[in-house]
Amino acid sequence: MLLGSGELGKEVLIALQRLGVETIAVDRYADAPGQQVAHHAHTVVMSDPAQLKALIRAEKPDLVVPEIEAIATQALEELEAAGITRVIPTARATRLTMDREGIRRLAAETLHQPTSPYKFCDSLEELQAAIDGGIGYPCVIKPVMSSSGKGQSKIDDPAQVQAAWDYAMAGGRVSHNRIIVEGFIDFDYEITLLTVRALGTDGQVETHFCAPIGHTQRAGDYIESWQPQAMAPLALQRAQEVAKAITDNLGGQGVFGVELFIKGDEVWFSEVSPRPHDTGMVTMISQWQNEFELHARAILGLPVDTALRTPGASAVIYGQVDGRGIVFDGVEEALRVPQTELRLFGKPESFSNRRMGVALAYDKDVDVALQRANEAARHIKPRLDR
Repeated sequence: MLLGSGELGKEVLIALQRLGVETIAVDRYADAPGQQVAHHAHTVVMSDPAQLKALIRAEKPDLVVPEIEAIATQALEELEAAGITRVIPTARATRLTMDREGIRRLAAETLHQPTSPYKFCDSLEELQAAIDGGIGYPCVIKPVMSSSGKGQSKIDDPAQVQAAWDYAMAGGRVSHNRIIVEGFIDFDYEITLLTVRALGTDGQVETHFCAPIGHTQRAGDYIESWQPQAMAPLALQRAQEVAKAITDNLGGQGVFGVELFIKGDEVWFSEVSPRPHDTGMVTMISQWQNEFELHARAILGLPVDTALRTPGASAVIYGQVDGRGIVFDGVEEALRVPQTELRLFGKPESFSNRRMGVALAYDKDVDVALQRANEAARHIKPRLDR
C-alpha cells in the first residue's frame, strides 16, 4: 500500500507491479497519478489517524510504503507495533523524517553530524529573536513540515522576516505554527546522495550508494538535476559517511534521499527522505536500476545494482496554467531533441507552478545532457483542453 500516489509513488507502483506485487494506491485526491496504474485505489485524509487505521485494517497490506510527509505517523507506529503491517522503512523513520524538527535533532544532537546552525520557533517574535541572537542574515526559513520546498525562503535583511513567516505558515503541509530558521551555508553545490539499504547474500542489511546527484533549486523546489555530480574524493567519502550514519540509525530497507551541502571537502547534512527523491528522477535515464526499481527491490529483500549507465539530467515541466483537463503541446518537438525522454505525470489538475512532468536526457558529457533536458522541457507547452 502506497500512502501518497503522486509522480514518485506512481513509479514505485510500476516497479513493484513488474515484480508481481499487488498494489494499492492511496492519496488525498482522486485520480492521482499512482491511482491510475495501481490494482486498487482509495482516497482518504492520510493525516487523520482514524481514517488511516480503518483503511489499513480493512485492506491488510503486507507492506505500507509512505510516499509523502503528511501522514498520521503515530497510527503507523501503533499498527506496526501490533504486528498488523510492516512500514517502510520503519514507522519510527517515517515519524522522525516527516517533520524537520525530528530529523534535524537526530542528526545534529544525537548523531553529532555537521549541520547548519538552526533554531525552531513558534512565533514571529521567536523567529526574530533567533535571528538576532546568533543565526544572523542571510538565513533560510522553512515550515517544520512541507514538501517540494513549499513555504521555504531565504532572507537577507529584517524587512523580509514578516513575509518569510507568512509564507512558511501558508506552505506547511499541516496546520502547525512552527518553523525552522537555519543559518545560510555558503556552499559550492548541493547534492542528493541516494542511499540504499538492501539485504546482502547473508541476509544482513548492506548500504549501497548511487552516484551523487547535483541539482538546482528555486524557492526550495528542484528545477533541474544531473548525475553524476563531480566531487573531490574526500568530500564524497565524507558525504557517504554522513548518509550512512543517518540511515543506519533510521534502519529498515529501501531508498533514502539524503540531501547534503558541499564546500570544498566540507560536508553538511540538510535533510533526508526515507523514500525516492524528486531530484532522483534523473535515474530513470542514468542508472541501470532507477531509484524506484531500487526501492521496490530493497523493500522486497531482492538484490540491487546502483551502477550508473550513463551521465544524465532532468528538467522540470511546470503546469504554467491553472485548471483541470490539461493537454501538452510540443511533445514531438521535445522528443526531437537528441537522446531525450519525457515523463508526463497525468495529474488531473494543473497549477502554474505545479510539477506536471519532467524531461530527461543522456550524454557522455553531463553538461550536454543538462542542456538537452532543459531544451526539451522548454518545448512542452501545457494548456487547458477547452
